Amino acid sequence: MLRKFLIVISLSLFLTAAVYAQGSDKTTNTTGDTSTADKPKRAPIFRPTKDQIKQVQAILKAKKLYDIEPSGKYDEETRAGIKVFQKGNGLKETGTLNRATLEKFGVELTDKQKEIPVSPNSYADGKGDSSGKSSKSNSTSSAEDKPKRAAPFKANKEQVMAAQKLLKQQSMYSGEITGKFDDEFRGGLKKFQESKGMKVTGTLNAATLEQMGIPLTDKQKENEAAKQ
Repeated sequence: MLRKFLIVISLSLFLTAAVYAQGSDKTTNTTGDTSTADKPKRAPIFRPTKDQIKQVQAILKAKKLYDIEPSGKYDEETRAGIKVFQKGNGLKETGTLNRATLEKFGVELTDKQKEIPVSPNSYADGKGDSSGKSSKSNSTSSAEDKPKRAAPFKANKEQVMAAQKLLKQQSMYSGEITGKFDDEFRGGLKKFQESKGMKVTGTLNAATLEQMGIPLTDKQKENEAAKQ
């Protein structure tokens, strides 16, 4: 009787151990599958086509940045030309044809390439329109928003001649009445400005012309009014 009882207990323990082992295997497999699913997908790599490379080479050749016949293959001269182009267009100098560079070249993208967004790292400042649109419109609008600087004052030939004549009359200038700036004329202007308690610049600005009694042109008046 005791022997039968021990046999039953042994069988029960064996079956319990087998069930536990199967449960552990399922848990391990489930965990492994989950970790695989959690891995982030790699972003698609942007690759230019052979025809696009040929188009870029032709553009570089027209800009005298490439001397070989377009072949559609990357070579050192192609990379060098692309770097020069990128530098002049606010792009990071990689020598590769990424989406931002192709758009700057004006080369049409394939439908598959259009699905890959522009990387901000394509730009020299690390910023850009990641939606894939060219940054040209952004830079244009920002430039338009900036206030325009007033044009620098520039005296015309008649005004310079009138100033030379006046300085000569006041023994501050001994040169000819030519209507051209030279060191002697600048020296005379400095003497005049100093005698009037003005800022000594040696230039024939609006304030100096007014002190001399030489009238400004309508355009000069408009520019001076815009500065105020």
